[in-house]
Amino acid sequence: MGRAINRRAFLRGDLSGRSVPVRPPWAVEETLFVDLCSRCDDCRKQCPESIIETESGFPKINFKRGECTFCGECVERCKTGALQPQAFAAHAQPWQLKATISDACLAMRGVVCRSCGEQCDERAITFRPRIGGVSIPELDQQACSGCGACVAPCPVAALSVQQGTNQLSQQKSQLEESA
Repeated sequence: MGRAINRRAFLRGDLSGRSVPVRPPWAVEETLFVDLCSRCDDCRKQCPESIIETESGFPKINFKRGECTFCGECVERCKTGALQPQAFAAHAQPWQLKATISDACLAMRGVVCRSCGEQCDERAITFRPRIGGVSIPELDQQACSGCGACVAPCPVAALSVQQGTNQLSQQKSQLEESA
């Protein structure tokens, strides 16, 4: 049986249900989120990092504007239950998002760049030296909090924060084979 999609995804032409916007931390599952969210805009107004914007009135995270510090201000303002205060109070994971690095990465193309790693407080992005080449980024999925600090500083928009696994391991293998 296929994955259920909501009406908004259907109207956007996303029949796979994969292009769900990144919601604020501690958000409930997307279909329930859309039902519960009143579009009051309180979470956006309260965000000290100003990374919450709206799309069709619903809040979504824009990591190009900065990182999420997981302060919980948005959760405290949510009165509808679309953001779960009990999960925040219990220090539960804010989301299952992880950074991904695309093949547009400058270091993967032989240009020295470490802007993403310099911004990563969790040290989830490190650079492994290569003989005769530029150090390439390695992403530790376990250490990555999905905060998005690495996204905005990337000069070529090679980083994103999303559900799923990182494609970098496949790219690294291909580079090592060709070296």
